[in-house]
Amino acid sequence: MQRTDFAAMTCPIARGLDRVGAWWSILILRDAFAGLTKFDEFQKSLGIAPGMLTRRLDDLVAAGLLERRVYCARPRRASYHLTAPGRDFRPVLIALMAWGNRHFAPEGPSVAIVEAATGIPAEPMLIDRRTGRPLAAPDYALAPGPGATPASRARLARGTTLLDAVAA
Repeated sequence: MQRTDFAAMTCPIARGLDRVGAWWSILILRDAFAGLTKFDEFQKSLGIAPGMLTRRLDDLVAAGLLERRVYCARPRRASYHLTAPGRDFRPVLIALMAWGNRHFAPEGPSVAIVEAATGIPAEPMLIDRRTGRPLAAPDYALAPGPGATPASRARLARGTTLLDAVAA
């Protein structure tokens, strides 16, 4: 089966998925944030086949999310470290964790974000770093950027966007 290439699409979600869309890739990034750097550490944590892990690590390096550093010439051994774009994936992982805990953990969260001093659970949300306000309509809207295509401009002109609350 041929993989669809999302890199040529102008949608930032599609382009992001092109870099991390494989679930193994997202779990590798999760483990990299937990401090794992070596092939055998990732393999042990994930229980992933070596060939699949090699492909996913190569893809993450090619996408610029991980950097490969050789630490042993013979036998050749490398470690993998988050790059600046890789570190910028952190809020996505936090949002995915919160969403998974909220909707798919009937037994309760296995990992939760809590306030360090009190242990009170946090409720992650997206905010504007500049103002500290939640990124939600009507205060914020999506607007076409300089790279917007006619199709994306038409989609945005319809009105409802990711920033609008969805009625239950």
